[in-house]
Amino acid sequence: MTDKKNGNPAVVGLAGFGLTTLLLQFHNIGLMGIGPVVAMGFIFGGLAQMIAGFQEQKMGNNFGYSAFVAYGSFWIGLGVIWLLSAFKVYEISKTDVGFYLVAWTLYTAIMFIASLRIHTAMAFTLGTLLLGFILLDLGHFGNPVFNLIAGYELIVCAFAAWYMMAGIIINDLAGKTVLKMGNPLIR
Repeated sequence: MTDKKNGNPAVVGLAGFGLTTLLLQFHNIGLMGIGPVVAMGFIFGGLAQMIAGFQEQKMGNNFGYSAFVAYGSFWIGLGVIWLLSAFKVYEISKTDVGFYLVAWTLYTAIMFIASLRIHTAMAFTLGTLLLGFILLDLGHFGNPVFNLIAGYELIVCAFAAWYMMAGIIINDLAGKTVLKMGNPLIR
């Protein structure tokens, strides 16, 4: 009898999170339109992340389960908001999206605190995400320049998620630690 090795669902969740976050920031800093963001928001940032989250639940990982299902829902919800506005079901305002972002800022603050017990790479990723949400909140309720700053800052967040994804894949294939994740910041 052989033990079957399970794949780590975090690689798909982190890939979807990182790619969709990166595309949205390319839009936010004015490099591209919203179409590819909406498509990836539904498929890779949304559906694939949610599937990864449900797989994390099967692995017994409550953090991954919550993070991937929640942030997958974030992308699908944001895509629905944009589509409803595009189809003139209702006109969204800066504050409509702003309150949506504030709610996600609060969730992200909880996840950031939890990430401090995982490893440095996770804490950095959730820390940059939290900072990005705060900047977006300020941009939606105050000076829009904060949205541009958030765009550049959240590109760092996207690459941090991809670093973790790459680390999981490369470290597994190498059979040793090639890309370090660091120690938990709180034990």
